[in-house]
Amino acid sequence: MSEIGTDERPVRALATEIGGWEAEYLLEALEGVAELETTEETLAHVAPERLGRVEVLMPFIHSAVGPEQFEAMPELRLVATRSTGFDHVDLDTAKERGVAVANVPAYGENTVAEHTFALVLSLSRKVHQAWVRTQRGDYSLEGLRGFDLYGKTFGVVGAGAIGLHAIRIAKGFGMNVLAFDVKQNQLLADVLGFSYASMDELLAGSDIVSLHAPANPATYHLIDREALSKMKRGSLLINTSRGSLVDTAAVEWALDEGILAGVGLDVLEGEEFLANEDELLVQPGAEEKLRIILRNHALQRRQNVVITPHVAFNSEEALKRILDVSARNVTSFLFGEPQNIVGSTAGK
Repeated sequence: MSEIGTDERPVRALATEIGGWEAEYLLEALEGVAELETTEETLAHVAPERLGRVEVLMPFIHSAVGPEQFEAMPELRLVATRSTGFDHVDLDTAKERGVAVANVPAYGENTVAEHTFALVLSLSRKVHQAWVRTQRGDYSLEGLRGFDLYGKTFGVVGAGAIGLHAIRIAKGFGMNVLAFDVKQNQLLADVLGFSYASMDELLAGSDIVSLHAPANPATYHLIDREALSKMKRGSLLINTSRGSLVDTAAVEWALDEGILAGVGLDVLEGEEFLANEDELLVQPGAEEKLRIILRNHALQRRQNVVITPHVAFNSEEALKRILDVSARNVTSFLFGEPQNIVGSTAGK
């Protein structure tokens, strides 16, 4: 049956950061294929003795899979991450050890785009501030005046699957749309009614800038002080992609300077450390990482900043799609027909 199992036995698999109905759903999907263990913890909290026998790992985004983790799993042959992004997996080490890495290339384009506009509307109509006020029994309108999206310019950085859904929603609000992408499809631009622009043109011309690009060396701190200084004064910045795209210190500066009137973040720079801040004390570069965390805490205290805990993907429909594709990634690999393999990893 399997390239990595023996004697027709199910392979030994581990899924991290999963529980409840999701764990049950995945167990059922892989029944007879994998002997699946699940944990609600990240990979860092799994006992070493449990890792030594793992042949298939199914992590989520907060489980870093680096050289140390690969070393602890000598039987590992497949990392099937339950996410589109795979920056938490060390592809170089995977290739060296002959471990294939698969992702979920598409599952929630509309889901993430819809959450993008949840953040936009929270800021444009000050929904979060109004909610807090009414919870106190205060129904005054002072300071709650918002602005219309109609006629405003929406700038999309990364016009891939999610970015295109965000563009469709923006057009539904009657917005003008500029898009920056290294790959351009003029036919799509004509059909959906948006214009491609350079990064500088997009920053200068947009009332709202929304990030939909992957995390990689080229996009690290894509939005830094220099980029923010080119933005229209009083504009909004939205990030539902990856925290590393944004320089947190630069965002604080732009808010103080009035360049940004508001920021909506579903992802944070260094968010992988937020749940385990005490562990940073023994890690290399702890001082800089702690500094980033403190900046994130400072952002949370600002009334014109809305932060959600990386939940843009988190709809029931999207989660089922993630689990279905992840299960198929495992099954297809075991039957010698791997799918959704990323990077140059191929496995053995």
